Amino acid sequence: MTDRVAADAGQDALLALAAEIARAAGAQLCDAFARVGDLRIATKSTATDLVSEADVAAERLIRERLAAARPDDGMLGEEGSDLTGSSGLRWVVDPLDGTVNFLFGIPQWCVSIAVEDADGAVAGVVFDALRDELWTATRDGPPVVNGEPVSRAERTELATALVATGFGYDAGVRRVQAEVIGRLLPRVRDVRRLGSAALDLAWTAAGRYDAYFERGVNHWDRAAGELICARAGLQITPLPAAPPSGPGVLVASAALTAALRPLLD
Repeated sequence: MTDRVAADAGQDALLALAAEIARAAGAQLCDAFARVGDLRIATKSTATDLVSEADVAAERLIRERLAAARPDDGMLGEEGSDLTGSSGLRWVVDPLDGTVNFLFGIPQWCVSIAVEDADGAVAGVVFDALRDELWTATRDGPPVVNGEPVSRAERTELATALVATGFGYDAGVRRVQAEVIGRLLPRVRDVRRLGSAALDLAWTAAGRYDAYFERGVNHWDRAAGELICARAGLQITPLPAAPPSGPGVLVASAALTAALRPLLD
């Protein structure tokens, strides 16, 4: 049995495990959010790129639960987990997407967990713990939120499109991103930047946004969300690097992708 066939045969089981662990991590993070002022905080790539003990503890919980349930799988996590497995499956984890929001008391953050094989994502979960919204999809199944199918209105006109994006931590990257926003903003209904790429993707799948794009976003930020969007029928278009910004992604309907893509370089 190939890795693809083996993974496909267990999509629902993998999804159920991801959902169970995401809920456990989300509950732990909610407890930490209630005492956010007491958390220890450090910086990573820049002074504005923050990590807290809550991020690290959530990744530890996820790593330990996965190791207990599936010891042969690999794992890649934002807070340092990089484990090579032997099963052909790898878990891609952002234990707390939206750390800056979390640390400032802004209720827009989530847990993102995906599992992938050599062909891409097999199952993915984005858990918005504060709203108790569990966004899920498998490679062959529909996107759902709390068990209900995700549906979206189809807007095709750029002028009425609500577009989500994100900004990097480096000042030079932000300068380039500001130029893109300057071109885009007069052409669309409006632009939102709320701070969690995984939630941006889930909300795009559900039509709360019409499109999402971002450069420099990491694989763990978008692995689960991109699967949910793909299963919702949206196009996933890679964006090349625009130095000093790294590569990224545009997610939208076919019509909006064609209209947005020329504005993003």
